[in-house]
Amino acid sequence: MSTSEAKEALHQFANKLASHHLGPLWDNIGEMVTPQPSNGVTPYLWKWQTIRKYLLEAGSLLSLGRASERRVIYLQNPSLLKEGKIGYATNTLYAGVQLLLPGEIAPSHRHSQAAIRFIIEGDGGAYTTVDGEKTYMRRGDLILTPPWTWHDHGHEGGEPVFWMDGLDVGLVKTLTGSFFEPYHDDTYPVTGEPDRSVLRYASGVRAISERKKYGYPSPLINYKWSNIQKTINDLSKLEPDPYDGYAVDYINPTTGGSADARLGTSMQKLPPAFHTRAHRHVHSVVYHVLEGTGYSVINGQKFEWSSGDFFVVPPWSWHEHHNSGETDSFLFSLNDRPVMELLGLEKEDVLQENGGYQQIESVFEPITL
Repeated sequence: MSTSEAKEALHQFANKLASHHLGPLWDNIGEMVTPQPSNGVTPYLWKWQTIRKYLLEAGSLLSLGRASERRVIYLQNPSLLKEGKIGYATNTLYAGVQLLLPGEIAPSHRHSQAAIRFIIEGDGGAYTTVDGEKTYMRRGDLILTPPWTWHDHGHEGGEPVFWMDGLDVGLVKTLTGSFFEPYHDDTYPVTGEPDRSVLRYASGVRAISERKKYGYPSPLINYKWSNIQKTINDLSKLEPDPYDGYAVDYINPTTGGSADARLGTSMQKLPPAFHTRAHRHVHSVVYHVLEGTGYSVINGQKFEWSSGDFFVVPPWSWHEHHNSGETDSFLFSLNDRPVMELLGLEKEDVLQENGGYQQIESVFEPITL
C-alpha cells in the first residue's frame, strides 16, 4: 500500500469511528494533551467610570427583592462569550461589581460557589452577614463568603456602596457542583457582636480560647484594609519581589493557607516608577486597581490602567506591571492558584530575554463612554 493509499485508508477508518462516536487518538492527541496550557482566554481591561455609570443607571431601574436579588454588572471576557460562557472573566473565575443603595437589603441566600467581596467605595454604613455574623464594609476591605454559608447585604449609611464580587463560577460549573438556595426570609438572624471575627483574629494573635479552632473555612471573614495597608507598608521597608513588588496573600489565620480554599486573593504595592519583571503562571488572575496609575504588559500588549479599573491576566501569559504615576499603586487580585496547587498543576516561569521585560507590540484600546 502506498503512502497516499495508507493515508486515505486511515481517513476512511476515522470516519467509521466517528459514526459510532469514537475517535483515533493518534490524530487528535495534540488537541487533548498540549505542550503548554491552552485556554482560549484573551487579556482584557474594563474602565471603572464606565462600570460605575451603568451601575448607577441600574440603580434607578432595578429595585432589590426576591425577583432581583443582586444589582450586579459582571465582567464579560469577549473571548469566552464566543464559546457561550456567559459571565466568565476567565475559564474559572467570575467577577462583577455590585451596587447597594441606602436602606436596601440584598436578600439572604447560599450557594456552593465560594465568594469574596472587595469594597471599592463605602463609608462603613453597608454590611454583610455571613452565617449570622454582621460585618461592616469599608473601602479596601476584603470579605469572605465561604461556600454554602447564608449571606445577605444591607445598608444603614447615606451613600451608594460599590464592591467587587469574585466567585469560582466557571470552576464549579465545569465540575457540575452548582447548588443555590434562597433563605425563607430577607435576612439571616444576626448573632453576637458585629465583626467579632475581626476582634478575635485580625491582629495576628489569637485568644487562648481559640487554640483548638482551626481548619476551613477561615474564622476571619473581614480582612480590614487598615490592617492590610499597614502590613504592606511595613513590608516596603524590605527588598521588593522583582515580579510582584511588595505583595501579600490573604491567609486563613488558623492554617496559614489561602484565606479561601478555592479562591486566592492578594494585594500588591508598586511604588512610583517601579516596574516588575515579566513572568507567567498557570493560575489566572483578575486584577482591580484600588489606587494609582500605570500599565501592565500582557503577552506584548500594553494595558493602561487607573484607579478602579479591572483587567484579566489569562493562564500562562507573560505579564509585568509598571507604576507610571507619582504615588503608590495598589493592585488587588483574585486568582485560582489554590485549586491549581491542590491539583498539582501550578507552574511558574520567568522571562529571561531583554532583561526580563517584554517588547510592547500593541496597545489595548478600552471601550469608554
